[in-house]
Amino acid sequence: MAKHRKKRKWPVFIIMIVIICILSGLGGVGIKRISVLFTSAREVIETVKIKTEETGSVPFEKIKIPEGDVAYGYYYRQLSEDEQSLYKEMYQGILESSPSIYMHSPDVDIIKKISQFIFYDRPELFWCGGEMQITSYETYAEVQPVYTYSGTEKEERQLQIDNAAAECLNGITTEMTEYEKIKYIFEYIVNTVDYNLEAPDNQNIYSALVGKSSVCAGYSRAAQYLLEKMGMECIYVTGEIPNQGPHAWNIVKCNDQYYQMDITFGDPVFIETENGGEMPDKSINYDYLCCSDAEIMKNHTMDTLVNFPQCTSTDLNYYKLNGMYYEEFRADLLLNDMNQSIFNRESSFTCKFADYNVYQQAHDRILTDLVQQAAENLLEYYGLESVQYTYIEDEVMDKIVIFWSYE
Repeated sequence: MAKHRKKRKWPVFIIMIVIICILSGLGGVGIKRISVLFTSAREVIETVKIKTEETGSVPFEKIKIPEGDVAYGYYYRQLSEDEQSLYKEMYQGILESSPSIYMHSPDVDIIKKISQFIFYDRPELFWCGGEMQITSYETYAEVQPVYTYSGTEKEERQLQIDNAAAECLNGITTEMTEYEKIKYIFEYIVNTVDYNLEAPDNQNIYSALVGKSSVCAGYSRAAQYLLEKMGMECIYVTGEIPNQGPHAWNIVKCNDQYYQMDITFGDPVFIETENGGEMPDKSINYDYLCCSDAEIMKNHTMDTLVNFPQCTSTDLNYYKLNGMYYEEFRADLLLNDMNQSIFNRESSFTCKFADYNVYQQAHDRILTDLVQQAAENLLEYYGLESVQYTYIEDEVMDKIVIFWSYE
């Protein structure tokens, strides 16, 4: 499933300090993030013309889309009945690649809202990025979308998307729980997609699924597309990373509970050492897999265009499920768990603390004492001449990760 991930430029997300240490001549080198601005997650652009005169009869199209084809859309369900009819008018026109879509409303603000909601609900619309011209008349409006792909090229790209999705979903088994399916998609996208601000089509699923290079919008829409193919609810969410800019992620439904999920933040390879080194390969940040509102709001701010489902449960916290969660600081327990990870030849040891106070209590003791004791045990247990380990200290998410080297 996983491929070797190439080094690429990343935006600054959260502050984490990473140190590489070598036992038998202890030395350290800091690791820092590359400062790159976010690309915009808000891609809908429109040109508006206002006309008061009407020109003859209006060629409205009869709505043929069944209610069942749109009813599952989260944003669709937030609309009034009249707005839902407008949603169907526009969605049907985009599906048919109509050059002009005539809508039963002259209200430009409503039409802009409908357009935005359609593209948040429908990740499959890769051939139209939301750019359109709106001409408002007295009683109706004409919408002229910009289609980036049409005809044979659109069909070829759809086939490529279908094949890429099938390749991904081939790893899903009937025995998997809903959580295991979500975790699989989270890991698959992290391991196969490179973050690249210059990636073509980076606001749609083609970039992530076929091009394997995208930004937050592509990551989030790909997750939405794949999970919806399995019949699971996945909401496209927009917001801000404070002091950095617009961002997109997801809310997923699992076992009748809603959880936050940010796959873009799950990929830590944007951290690089000052001397050009990289983080250990295949390391994934699980803080943003099925987490609560309280957890993700430490460094995310959600847009308020709709009321999103509350995500209050912590029962699927990855660290709780895998014995890496600590309600209190106990040095003996932490050292024992570190040593056990070494005896099991695990690539890393993670300790996620219940809150910042526990993290502060544990921080200095772990990094100035416990990790050195564990590294000495590693040295002796495997008969090595020297030991190198890397650690990440993340005070925002109350977590320390130590990567062991056995060579």
